[in-house]
Amino acid sequence: MTIEQQLFEAADIRLGPIDFEKDPEVESRWTHDLSYLRMLSRDLARPLSQAQLKKKYEGIEKGMEERNLIYYTIRRKEDNELLGFIRLDWIEWTHGAATMKMAIGDASERGKGYGSQALRLFLYYAFEELNLYRLTVTLGEDNPRGVSFFNKFGFGEEVRRRKALLRDGQTYDLLMLGLLKDEWRRA
Repeated sequence: MTIEQQLFEAADIRLGPIDFEKDPEVESRWTHDLSYLRMLSRDLARPLSQAQLKKKYEGIEKGMEERNLIYYTIRRKEDNELLGFIRLDWIEWTHGAATMKMAIGDASERGKGYGSQALRLFLYYAFEELNLYRLTVTLGEDNPRGVSFFNKFGFGEEVRRRKALLRDGQTYDLLMLGLLKDEWRRA
């Protein structure tokens, strides 16, 4: 990558900040989709109001100020529409490690390449700009599409917590996938 290449823009998307006026309404709709909630969380699935999301965004901004969280929205370039988010949590600056989470919110926008473009940008940002060495993603095995997506970018299974998720009366393993900077460079 050269200095002329954009850190936060790809062909169809850009990474950007939270829009406190418009984003709560959009994300609130996403939280009414059980597949979205289960893709992201091992926690209680529940819809969130716009007020709850504004409060959540305030917490995100506080975490960013304290340097233990990095959060970007994923927006379509042509109309600046919110598509999803990508974030780093649990950043261990001393060890160059962080946990990553991302999602495209609206099911009709998934599978169009937006997530791939965002992850490519974000991996460069995490490994080259932030000088991290290791990224971890946690997914349930009930999300094979997500597991396949991260495998495509070089993430490999490192930990399997057997039967750690209980959904609809069925248990699933919880997977931790990891990617090292050297592996990313070779890919």
